[in-house]
Amino acid sequence: MDLAERFDALVGDLEYPMFIVTARAGDERLGCLVGFATQSSIDPPRFVVCLSHVNRTYRRGRDTGVLVVHCVPEHAPELAELFGGETGDEVDKFARCAWHDGPEGAPILDDCPNWFAGRVLWRHDAGDHDAFLLEPIAAEARSQEGEFTFHRAKRIDPGHEA
Repeated sequence: MDLAERFDALVGDLEYPMFIVTARAGDERLGCLVGFATQSSIDPPRFVVCLSHVNRTYRRGRDTGVLVVHCVPEHAPELAELFGGETGDEVDKFARCAWHDGPEGAPILDDCPNWFAGRVLWRHDAGDHDAFLLEPIAAEARSQEGEFTFHRAKRIDPGHEA
């Protein structure tokens, strides 16, 4: 087994929450399921979220100033399937779910009671994804429910091939 295979075996067994990231680029609403994300600083508060280069949310929204990061509730696999298994190149995801405008017009998903909007401080190439460093500018934490996790998301066929 080579190094890449050993690394994949190690990180492939980790369990962590999945997120849906939304944005607005002009009049276009964007959103995708994201597994690469983490808090990166306590003081000041900072969060890093990574968007895949093949994803429409990245391609159309990479220069947006605000991203909204939604914690996907455990009870909402259909929302994870919509944002992870469909592509905005073919489907209006927002016509299939309830949402409202948030900071700078970025969509907030009504079925995700825990979310934050972050101002993009910088973006950097991180391989087949770009990493976005976010500074929180708005947040809601209205549920103690568990999150939809990576191992459940592995069953979703991606809207775009990686």
